[in-house]
Amino acid sequence: MNHRKQLVQYIISDLVSVLLAWTLFYTCYIDSSPQQAFFLFVPASPDQEYLYGIIVMPIFWVFLFYLAGFYRDLFRRSRLKEFGKSVAVTFSGILILFITMISINLITDIHRSFLSSFTALFYINFLLSYIPRAIITSRTISAIRNNRIGFNTLIIGSDKKSVDIYLEITEQIRSTGNKFVGFVNINGNSRYPLSGYLPHLGGLEQLPDIITKYAVEEVIIAIEMTEHNEIGKILSRLDHPGLIIKAIPGIHDILSGRVRINTIIETPLIQVSRILMPLWQQRVKQLIDILGSVTAMILLFPVSIFIMIWIKLDSKGPVIYSHERIGKNGKPFTIYKFRTMIDNAEKNGPELSSPNDRRITRSGRFLRRTRMDEIPNFINVLKGEMSLVGPRPERKYYIDQINRKAPHYNYLLKIKPGITSWGQVKFGYAEDVEQMIQRLKYDIIYLDNMSLFVDIQILILTLITIFKRKGV
Repeated sequence: MNHRKQLVQYIISDLVSVLLAWTLFYTCYIDSSPQQAFFLFVPASPDQEYLYGIIVMPIFWVFLFYLAGFYRDLFRRSRLKEFGKSVAVTFSGILILFITMISINLITDIHRSFLSSFTALFYINFLLSYIPRAIITSRTISAIRNNRIGFNTLIIGSDKKSVDIYLEITEQIRSTGNKFVGFVNINGNSRYPLSGYLPHLGGLEQLPDIITKYAVEEVIIAIEMTEHNEIGKILSRLDHPGLIIKAIPGIHDILSGRVRINTIIETPLIQVSRILMPLWQQRVKQLIDILGSVTAMILLFPVSIFIMIWIKLDSKGPVIYSHERIGKNGKPFTIYKFRTMIDNAEKNGPELSSPNDRRITRSGRFLRRTRMDEIPNFINVLKGEMSLVGPRPERKYYIDQINRKAPHYNYLLKIKPGITSWGQVKFGYAEDVEQMIQRLKYDIIYLDNMSLFVDIQILILTLITIFKRKGV
């Protein structure tokens, strides 16, 4: 499947639709006599008004569609859900446009037909953007059902349940798009019933390599009741970006109401959700990260110059300290901070600091209390390696030690690390691995309750910590 080609189709369709909608609305309703116009703009030539719209409208609408998630999950879509989302997003977009035009006095005379004007623009935008999008989605669904498009699928399990689910999916009249590449066993048996249908690719230990080698896009967990104690181990090995995980619902799941399916036609499977925040909040969080980092770097530039001079005069060594940390999905990156310790402070290996650590310089103690040593972290945020709010990134040396006692630490690697976190605010710096584990509970709670509201609370608490100089 060509994800880039599919994405380009949707974006070009939206751009053309938005431009056509604006041209049609402008020609029919704005570029007309005052008696017929739904509303009048401030005095300006029609050419200028139209040109402003040609420039602004595509940027505004494509950005709004991006926030709404229209450019995500391009091959697995429900036309009914897409219709509902299109209605909601179009209505929200038109409302934002009208409120903006009124607030900046772009609309100077709102007639009694204001509601008609709003309705007309809504229908024009909705129909011209939704219909082409629906055509692309319908063609994609048709290609999937006719096996022209498929998703490399791996089954985890090897006994009766795995055979049943394989046969149920492959014998459906309408294809679900699953192209099975093989299966991975859970138990240590030498004979597997599923091997009569699919190749045996290995066991759980080889799972990450198998997913990469066969470009697996979807995993179906079809294990027996006796193997349910392995579910934690399975999920810990399925931490691949974009991987869709599904599982067979048991009777307990059905009775408890936890089964959620996208269609009543296909085999009912539980989809394991990895969305920790609603998609629109994820997009807004990214936007806040970028705008917040740029703003902070500009405002703190004079302070940064002073800090660099102070560090240089206070002790020998580089002004910026950098070393490797582990980020989202276990990917290593180089973090940047103002140096707060003497040069070569870790010449004997990694060593956590404490409030009375003699390696900390005079300038370093102040920077740590005020958290100003982390100002260069904004560079990491702009590079997409960190976020303003998220669990603090650790070194692999310490992660390995933490995992021996608290393997659930790996859940934190699902998201970008942050400049500040709830664990950092509530607990502060950790002096040893045991304290790291104690701090972990706060970050796990944050992970389960991620939202923009929680992020704002953490940022406010961080500012209070800085002003009170309680960074250490």
